[in-house]
Amino acid sequence: MYLVISSYQILLKEIVSEFRTRYALNALIMFVVVTISMVLFSIGTESPSQDILSGTLWIVIFFSAMSGLSRTFVAEEERGTSLTLRLLTSASSVYFGKLFYNLVLILALSMFIAGSYLFIIKEFIVKSYDIFWLTIFLGSVGLASASTILAAIIAKANTKGTLFPVLAFPILLPLLLTAINATRLATEGAFFVEALQEFQILISFIIVMITASIMLFDYVWKD
Repeated sequence: MYLVISSYQILLKEIVSEFRTRYALNALIMFVVVTISMVLFSIGTESPSQDILSGTLWIVIFFSAMSGLSRTFVAEEERGTSLTLRLLTSASSVYFGKLFYNLVLILALSMFIAGSYLFIIKEFIVKSYDIFWLTIFLGSVGLASASTILAAIIAKANTKGTLFPVLAFPILLPLLLTAINATRLATEGAFFVEALQEFQILISFIIVMITASIMLFDYVWKD
């Protein structure tokens, strides 16, 4: 019960802090709008394949996530509140609070990107919406689970902004490739059962990342 309450309080703190400034949120929305507009202008009168458009969608989601999730623990170090958190609550509470915040942020961001992408990129046609939205959901959970521990690791580094995507890309590559393949199946109108293998890989990735993060976070947080 203590873990649940502490995690909820940290989640609430993150949400209140974000909406108080809205700096990161506004920057992310502008980043998404500009990026999708660039994709639209790049396509022009061409008719790219659904494979390319599926890959481009996840490229936009990946770099948007890297821009937003990289500051998960950096803000604590810059404001000097990390020591206070270490004194007031457990490492597990901090991890789950940050994880839930990242999950809320990336889910909202991914839904916004996917909806905008479908609306703006007319060549991108989804035929199996159940596969598509479940892929967006599982992919977002996977991004949040991996990014939380990575953000904690790079929080004290001198080159935080450049180090985060460099470390994240090789770890997230299996997730991205699987999500792109599942999105392609959604555009082809595949049956739900045909995408089960991709969903199993995504769920396995999430379980492995969260389990490894729980085991390692105490050492990362207190180092």
